[in-house]
Amino acid sequence: MSQVWTSMENKKCDLARPNGVKEKELEVIDGYTIKYHANGKTIWSKGKMIGDQPDGYWEWYRIDGTIKRSGYFENGEPVGVWITYNGKGDIHKTTDRGKK
Repeated sequence: MSQVWTSMENKKCDLARPNGVKEKELEVIDGYTIKYHANGKTIWSKGKMIGDQPDGYWEWYRIDGTIKRSGYFENGEPVGVWITYNGKGDIHKTTDRGKK
């Protein structure tokens, strides 16, 4: 997963990456980093960051709000069982990334 993670305290941002692609808007609420779809309204992902790396449990959502994927990070690396959900929010498949 190649992403540019930005840490900001309770602020939305609209940053451009060096390649000109817009960074997703985000905010930090109660220690959770929440990124939004391009519409700026629906959540794209949420989870905790330690420094500039994702850590602990994370979830990703479709633009309609249904959960798309969930899993755990340890020091920025995916670990344990990751779940991919279908459009109704039911489990489609699981992948064991080891550790955890």
